Amino acid sequence: MAERYPPVPLKDLPDDIRAKVLEVQEKVGFVPNVFLALARRPAEWRAFFAYHDALMLRQEGSLTKGDREMIVTTTSAANQCLYCVVAHGAVLRIYEKKPLVADQVAVNYRKADITPRQRAMLDFAMKVCQRSHEIDDADFEALHAHGFDDEDIWDIAAITAFFGLSNRLASFSGMQPNAEFYLMGRVPREKGKAA
Repeated sequence: MAERYPPVPLKDLPDDIRAKVLEVQEKVGFVPNVFLALARRPAEWRAFFAYHDALMLRQEGSLTKGDREMIVTTTSAANQCLYCVVAHGAVLRIYEKKPLVADQVAVNYRKADITPRQRAMLDFAMKVCQRSHEIDDADFEALHAHGFDDEDIWDIAAITAFFGLSNRLASFSGMQPNAEFYLMGRVPREKGKAA
């Protein structure tokens, strides 16, 4: 499937956005397609990535980076978003240091090699993803039993909700994952070689 909205060439980006994109390229070795696809509307790009970073880079709370990526991968699979499953699944494999985990949670997190705490987290994320109107106090109690506090629960729900938006933007626009994402975290890197 072709992308319906062509990516904005790097040279045409506003200076602040170009600087951020080049920073990402320096860090990961390529420019993830989402950065150029969303740049067609600079004000929305800035708002999107500000909220993304506020959620995904948040230092407070007990969610690990792997937990956050697991929420994204699992709920993006439920929303059938190819881009987010592939891209965030790659990051999940790296953070968790488990080459199989992203595929497992994307297909059926209930059978994945994850902890009971992570399973409870994903049960809640999936309920927010598919039936948020049914959330009640029992859902909070189940998470509290696994050591999540109310701020952690907010994080789980906010990540799920934000990526619901992201999934829909990626899907309707025909955004395709970069080829680099498919192999990331699956095979150990050779020492001295860049990814």
